[in-house]
Amino acid sequence: MSRLCVILFGPPGSGKGTQAKLLNASLGLAHISTGDMLREKIAAADGLGAEVAAIMKTGKLVPDNLVNQMVEEKIDSKESIRGFILDGYPRTVAQAELLDGLIKARPVCPVVVYLKVDYNVIIGRIAGRRQCPNCNALYGLTSKNPVVAGICDNCGSKLVIREDDREEVVRERLKAYDGETRPLLEYFKQAGYPELDIDGGSEPPQAIAEDIVKWIRSVEQTMAARRALEA
Repeated sequence: MSRLCVILFGPPGSGKGTQAKLLNASLGLAHISTGDMLREKIAAADGLGAEVAAIMKTGKLVPDNLVNQMVEEKIDSKESIRGFILDGYPRTVAQAELLDGLIKARPVCPVVVYLKVDYNVIIGRIAGRRQCPNCNALYGLTSKNPVVAGICDNCGSKLVIREDDREEVVRERLKAYDGETRPLLEYFKQAGYPELDIDGGSEPPQAIAEDIVKWIRSVEQTMAARRALEA
């Protein structure tokens, strides 16, 4: 039985993390977030974590070998047995090539969801984010404001700006996306991955997620019909 691999694609701040959580709840697929995994490395405060922290502060991409290793481990973990959602991966052609190899070596069906959002909207979104350093809850200046300004609703801690959410870092991340990540759209097309292009900025997140789920279900039905004909 093939597992579904949903590749959430789009620039930083396009809503991949939010959609991954909503799709996780709707489809029951594991959420594999490279951002979360890298922040876990930083929190470990070991030598590797310090190296990752220094790279992320500049807005540059973390080396492929480290990210590839973490993703492969997650794909083969028990939590991904029904399928998985990739949030923030792949980001380079080299990563996409490795992922393609992993997919072909396993019973996995990949689909791409491309979230398109205007860069000015993205900069406002990310630069306005605040996080609780204690429970990791996220808030935004334009949405999900805390009840008390600057204070976490959950635990009362003072909210902070993540290093990789500073405006100058956001602009560098978008520059890196344009140069290294956006070209993957052509790679996905050449590989034959089914793709949905959807506006990630004009509708409420739940409405976007519902449209994505409908599309994924239709793709699954098409794939099932194709397999039945080939059997």
